[in-house]
Amino acid sequence: MSGLLSVFFHLLFLFKLVAPVTFRHHRYDDLVRTLYKVHNECPYITRVYSIGRSVKGRHLYVLEFSDYPGIHEPLEPEVKYVGNMHGNEVLGRELLLQLAEFLCEEFRNGNQRIVRLVEGTRVHIMPSMNPDGYEVAAAQGADISGYLVGRNNANGVDLNRNFPDLNTYVYYNEKHGGPNHHLPLPDNWKSQVEPETEAVIHWIRSFNFVLSANLHGGAVVANYPYDKSLEHRVRGVRRTANTPTPDDKLFQKLAKVYSYAHGWMHQGWNCGDYFPDGITNGASWYSLSKGMQDFNYLHTNCFEITLELSCDKFPRQEELQREWLGNREALIQFLEQVHQGIKGMVLDENYNNLAEAVISVSGINHDVTSGDHGDYFRLLLPGTYTVTATAPGFDPETVTVTVGPGEPKLVNFHLKRSIPQATPTRRVPSPGHGRRILPKKVQPRVS
Repeated sequence: MSGLLSVFFHLLFLFKLVAPVTFRHHRYDDLVRTLYKVHNECPYITRVYSIGRSVKGRHLYVLEFSDYPGIHEPLEPEVKYVGNMHGNEVLGRELLLQLAEFLCEEFRNGNQRIVRLVEGTRVHIMPSMNPDGYEVAAAQGADISGYLVGRNNANGVDLNRNFPDLNTYVYYNEKHGGPNHHLPLPDNWKSQVEPETEAVIHWIRSFNFVLSANLHGGAVVANYPYDKSLEHRVRGVRRTANTPTPDDKLFQKLAKVYSYAHGWMHQGWNCGDYFPDGITNGASWYSLSKGMQDFNYLHTNCFEITLELSCDKFPRQEELQREWLGNREALIQFLEQVHQGIKGMVLDENYNNLAEAVISVSGINHDVTSGDHGDYFRLLLPGTYTVTATAPGFDPETVTVTVGPGEPKLVNFHLKRSIPQATPTRRVPSPGHGRRILPKKVQPRVS
């Protein structure tokens, strides 16, 4: 009898593993099962990996989609979605699980749009950055009396106020000169951040991400950087002011792509707020220091926006299907935005890859760098640009390129090693050369 029960429970577990994603909330164990279910259904285009653990030891899982999972293919851009950074803002978590199921199913069905996306893009999906906070919020349920219950991690820290503050440095550098990209971290940064934040920082430094979105709740708007106002505090009061990045027009376009592909975000009136076109500069809404989207832009090559997706932070289960239908096209279109601008290889004279070469665009005070494989990606709007590649020990190369509205323009750079300039040797005059030698004055001998 015990053997029959064992078989029964084993079959029950397998049924759970292969059951389709339904429109319901997923606790941590359900989330893990769902990720592995998708992987089992699409093993050749997916990979499940963990970037670290939460305060309470829960894995921070990522599901990757690629035609070569686990491998970076040169000239294939990397893009990511991060959900549930605030544990009580749960819609993003459920949308990303649904998106994972959708990508797998549509790829298997031969949907050419999804096939092109997976074969030409490496997509990383993290449904929950704050699994500990989610469990606290989920224990309370959708009918919440405490609006902020579960928002923070298990140490009570808001993870979207926990990244190193690099805005202060870039605002100073804009006035006085200094780096405009890949700003260094403070020496003691690890002691200032939570385990979840540290794991994400290591993650985004390990992959050459090009584009990203961070999914939140509590409003319906696509929010783009900067999040921190140029004058964050004036006499102790937070100052709200539009604070654009050097890529402001590009960020507005990325935000509008999501907003107008969304079922109702672009209408502007949502949750008692009005945002024209359904988008906003973060700092013009409210100033936020140590946020993740600004950190991505200032420390890596990644352009990240924040998507506020629902008025209710923890929507009822019966609302999930409507929300999925309202967000599905927008989630796909945003991923496709990584294929614009220019991309290429940076090589030396012997066709060796040059990593960390700097790609500068005249008139845009924000550079990007080539990755470990020598490939770079620079998101740009249609137009004509002067682009320069530089690397230590090599002569810079500058080209003029016209970018169209379609696929990115391939622009390769071949850098030549700098020839050291011979320094003129200085002739050292011999003693006495050019001047008279006077006889030494004889000193009287004292006896």
